Amino acid sequence: MVTISYEYQNLPTAEDLPDSDETPVDNELQNDIPNLLLNLLKWIWGDRQDWFWGVDMCVYYEPNTEEPAKSKSVVPDGFLALGVERVKNEGGRLSYLLWEEKVLPILVLEVVSHKYNGEYDSKLLEYQDLGILYYLIYNPLSGRRGLYKKHQSLEVYKLVDSKYELVPSVALLPGNGKVVWMPEIELGIGCEQGNQGSWQREWVYWYDRSGMRYPTAEERADNAQELIQQERAAKEEAEAIALQERQQKEKLAGYLKTLGINPDEIP
Repeated sequence: MVTISYEYQNLPTAEDLPDSDETPVDNELQNDIPNLLLNLLKWIWGDRQDWFWGVDMCVYYEPNTEEPAKSKSVVPDGFLALGVERVKNEGGRLSYLLWEEKVLPILVLEVVSHKYNGEYDSKLLEYQDLGILYYLIYNPLSGRRGLYKKHQSLEVYKLVDSKYELVPSVALLPGNGKVVWMPEIELGIGCEQGNQGSWQREWVYWYDRSGMRYPTAEERADNAQELIQQERAAKEEAEAIALQERQQKEKLAGYLKTLGINPDEIP
């Protein structure tokens, strides 16, 4: 965890600063993927209050006390900070101010858009200079010609001696994608095919230490419903077996009576 100290006076507050760069996202994935990861964290870390995941939120890292609106910031598609308040106040955070939070995000995520925005060069250098430990790039255009041809759909860079190095992903079972384990966060990150809101495609997920993917809310609901149906089916099967045994017993008792034998006297 990196802590930041500032010696400025009269530092701007979140209310003094723009809470957006007013740059619209140009595809659904730039919203859907960070929000999917956020919703998973709410379940995985439901009992923790020492983390914050921001989606398309300004991270201010250098204040301008004379003209607050000119304070320097970055706006990743998603970022994770550890060791901060989960909920800062009733209204939530407008932006993430390093001179207030005192904690640098440990991870940032960028989703490559159809219009290239420097994810593999200028943004990489910017996050590297800031000292962000993990920089994740998800590229739905990977494998295509030109710039994207040489890149994997999900690349994880880790800061080593102040420089980003690409972390190799570990292949799981066939068809289950690849995962990078991040020990400082105690989570793995990877991508594989899945279905979110009837949208079948490759998605980015969190994984546990053994490489098992954490299920989404939709999947957990489906699994719970499946379990209920299995329990109902097992109960109905048990009742059917009990009914069959009772009918067989009654049939045997009737046959014994025709022979003049009292069934109750049979040990």
